[in-house]
Amino acid sequence: MPRKSPRARRKSDAEPRIPGKRRPRATPGRTRAAARGQAARSNRHASRGARAAQEPGRTQRPATARRPGRAAATGRAGRPAVVRDAPRGRFRPPDPARVQALLGLLEQAYPDATTALDHENALQLLIATILSAQCTDERVNQVTPALFARYPDAAAFAGASRAELEAMVRSTGFYRNKAKSIQTCCAELVARYGGDVPRTLEELTALPGVGRKTANVVLGNAFGIPGIVVDTHVARLSRRLGLTRETDPVKIEFALMPIVPRERWSVFSHWLILHGRRVCVARKPRCSICPLAPHCPRTGVTASA
Repeated sequence: MPRKSPRARRKSDAEPRIPGKRRPRATPGRTRAAARGQAARSNRHASRGARAAQEPGRTQRPATARRPGRAAATGRAGRPAVVRDAPRGRFRPPDPARVQALLGLLEQAYPDATTALDHENALQLLIATILSAQCTDERVNQVTPALFARYPDAAAFAGASRAELEAMVRSTGFYRNKAKSIQTCCAELVARYGGDVPRTLEELTALPGVGRKTANVVLGNAFGIPGIVVDTHVARLSRRLGLTRETDPVKIEFALMPIVPRERWSVFSHWLILHGRRVCVARKPRCSICPLAPHCPRTGVTASA
């Protein structure tokens, strides 16, 4: 069977060709298929009235009056305009009078606020604070008596068996990382400070496993040096009370420093921690019994008790 030529296999056009009329050529540099696709897209995006005028036998729907304000909500060719969210306003620092009222109410509610970690010296507080990460203070207080009796100083912690140390702190969670941090931190204390705990934020944060939160706990409770401790309760309540909008612990700390008087930095952290545990809990705060309710904007609160 003879093979058909390419011209013979070509499909016939939808419209009969008129003798003497040349076939329209595509746009230079583009194929006929691309030109047909462009024409189809143009027809698809044309307005409803333009398509009705092009199609035979189709009547155009009478135009109706637009609702007021419709032109502002639509773009060119009747397309809906992109509605963007309103820009987030600049955060305004809280009113100093409201801050003073909050501090006074917190002081009345928790006059004896202090750290819940049992300790006798700065080293024990440092170790207990490292163990308190992702763990309750009650659990830490159950572990530390035997731990401090077994290892009375930094040199004993530095020379301890890693497996034995891990076994003693296992119930606090993340025991491998905590045992490593305690041992390397105490080894650094012995090598650089003779086993004593330094008294500056810079020196403390340079120790392995010690961040700003741990350093401020030690400085404020062992040495009486003011510092704002930002844990999960302080971070939540500082935003809920409208004192800051930050979410990073370090940024929250620096945002609270100019708001709270320096001499109250340490006790302010204890106040918020106790209030967050007893009243202003995370899921459903007890706003009905909260003494701070008259001065609280309840930022982010959707349900309360």
